[in-house]
Amino acid sequence: MSPTLATPSPGTIATTLQTLGAQVLLRGWLSANNIVFAAGEDGATVVDTGYHSQAAQTLALVERSLGGAPLTRVVNTHLHSDHCGGNAALARHWPGLEISVPEASRDKVQPWDESRLSYRETDQRCEPFAVHRFLADGDTVPLGRQRWQVHAAPGHDPDAVLLFEPTTGTLISGDALWESRLAIIFPELNDEPGFDAAHQALDLIERLKPRLVLPGHGEPFTGVAAAIAESRQRLDAFAAAPMRHRQHATRALTVYHMLEHRSRPREALIAWIAGTPIFGKAMQCADDPPRARALARELLDRLLADGVLVARGDQVAIAGE
Repeated sequence: MSPTLATPSPGTIATTLQTLGAQVLLRGWLSANNIVFAAGEDGATVVDTGYHSQAAQTLALVERSLGGAPLTRVVNTHLHSDHCGGNAALARHWPGLEISVPEASRDKVQPWDESRLSYRETDQRCEPFAVHRFLADGDTVPLGRQRWQVHAAPGHDPDAVLLFEPTTGTLISGDALWESRLAIIFPELNDEPGFDAAHQALDLIERLKPRLVLPGHGEPFTGVAAAIAESRQRLDAFAAAPMRHRQHATRALTVYHMLEHRSRPREALIAWIAGTPIFGKAMQCADDPPRARALARELLDRLLADGVLVARGDQVAIAGE
């Protein structure tokens, strides 16, 4: 998907974004959406900065959105690579840029620890960056023309936060709520509880009663009750059959890897799947390399059969390339 400005439905969404002084830059699945706020009391801000390999694109999009004005702050809803991978590039371009991340991630970034951030276990890239402020549950943060509430929202990521503006009822949900899909519940892949926390995040969103959601992926939407109900159904289904969630996660992470690389030799991709720590943990085969390779082959065969990937000689590529 090419990056574009969000196309709001007539009325509510367009008016609300204008009131907030915000633009939503829709990105493909490799990068999370970027939400750009024109200069407010603390200057211009972008919430989430996309993936490392698309950092130059993120920079160009943010510069265009600001019309030449300097960016002064970055706020991250959480530290998965698709949400903060552009931080370092933006900081180089705008010296003095202030970066804020969730308080719960403090001891993972000071000092920087890739073994506790998700990058090493997923084999995703994120250039290290300096953090200047931390966002704790109950804080407020100025974004554009309003002050936004910070709410802890573990589940998809145990450190994640939501940002809520009560006057317009606008929620920046990160990956806690999408309109028609459910994000991976990462703690569950490590044999740690996560489904209940994800339900609690949905309960929180329901209590906040947002009228507009700006999600980490996909278009802004106003059908909040339906999105919450659908997410709850998906969570319940995964909680009842946890292996389905693990299979869904390994499939999604493999497709994400291929969105970055576009094409790889078949055997190299099998070796990557089998050797990536998150796959071994999710499929409970980390200590059994032959089983890991067999499961990796099965996963690749399913992606090929479903038409998500295509075979070209000894290469495997994203369909449609």
